[in-house]
Amino acid sequence: MARRGSYAKGIAKREEILDTALGIVARVGYSRATVRELAQAVGLSQTGVLHYFGTKEQLFIEILRRRDEVDGQALGGVAASGDAPPDLAGAVTTLQRRNTQVPGLVQLYSRFSSEAAEPDHPAHEFFRDRYDSITTGGASAIREQQEAGALPADLDADRLAVIVFALIDGLQSQWMYDSEIDMADHLSYFWSLLGKCGATAEDGQATQSTTSA
Repeated sequence: MARRGSYAKGIAKREEILDTALGIVARVGYSRATVRELAQAVGLSQTGVLHYFGTKEQLFIEILRRRDEVDGQALGGVAASGDAPPDLAGAVTTLQRRNTQVPGLVQLYSRFSSEAAEPDHPAHEFFRDRYDSITTGGASAIREQQEAGALPADLDADRLAVIVFALIDGLQSQWMYDSEIDMADHLSYFWSLLGKCGATAEDGQATQSTTSA
């Protein structure tokens, strides 16, 4: 019983550290967030904090993982785990609006995702799996929207999913240079272009049918 109680307390403390870290990083950013500040906020030593994660890099990876969980909960339980949101366009646009409120987390994500391209980086596996998961889930959501008639049926769902998340990453990078860029608005515009492509294709088919008749 004592061992189970100790384990439960350890899990609870780890959760507290991650939730506190989300707020600190969101506020001050990756480059200015320190283990010392986090340790003070949760009443531990720096060594005590790292005891739960092993290294500072692993701590920040878990912060990003928690961020995905929180974002997923905000979208009705859909996390970055391969699950397909019912409305991909609405989901990613909502997340970009949320990201403007947490610039430090955007900075952390952008910095780590770039650095983690190196195979030996501690976060390499996390980002590799994450990209695979979100593009797979995104493609599934796109296919559902195609079947519902919300997106043109002739679009390649797998390629479009890769483009969508590449666009999101690119917008975040530009936004860090110019906070006047409205990321959500640009994403909405992108989706509107897809709709126009579908309308143009349908008009073309209708014209061909009329001409043939």
